[in-house]
Amino acid sequence: MPIDLYQLTGSPPCRAVVLTAAAVGVDLNLKHIHLTSGHHLTPDYLKMNPQHTIPTINDNGFILWESRAIMTYLVNKYGKDDSLYPKDPQKRALVDQRLYFDLGILYQSFIDTYFTWWFANITPNQAKYDKINEALTFLDKFLEGENYVAGKTLTLADLALVITVSNFTLVDYDLSKYSNILKWFARIQTEAVKYKEIEGEGMKAFKEFADNMKNKHF
Repeated sequence: MPIDLYQLTGSPPCRAVVLTAAAVGVDLNLKHIHLTSGHHLTPDYLKMNPQHTIPTINDNGFILWESRAIMTYLVNKYGKDDSLYPKDPQKRALVDQRLYFDLGILYQSFIDTYFTWWFANITPNQAKYDKINEALTFLDKFLEGENYVAGKTLTLADLALVITVSNFTLVDYDLSKYSNILKWFARIQTEAVKYKEIEGEGMKAFKEFADNMKNKHF
């Protein structure tokens, strides 16, 4: 049976889960949650997920939220092998470190700069852009002499980070000085299963959302 995925098309964490499901060959039953309409605050949704966040999955009664937890679960349960999330403790630790870097540093810098601008109308100051530059510089360093962010093959770390980097392209952030990121970004777009199909729809929806939010303030 397909796994129910409660999600919003365009949401970066949701896009990462969809990309992972494609990589392991899992069918998803997409259930669209319209946050502005309060779908995530209904009694049924709160019973399922008290934090009322997306993405959330229901895998035949097993409920889980937080995108990176969902990603690792999908590979652990449905992956045909462990290439995306290695069982070797050291290889897995490196993937985990990159996932945490994405969550706490790179993606967080995007949220702190752009989401606070769009939702709270707080114009970003230079310090916020400096944080983005610092985070991207770290990622560029991780990729020095490497084709992937965590080891010698494509892993969940690549699938999470490629979504975050794509967000920066949508806001026209200048990535030209991060040559290692640009080479890696091009590679992952060709190697990730159904990347163009999934991100074509997802990035279009996210751009529309971003443009609508910006238009409210200008």
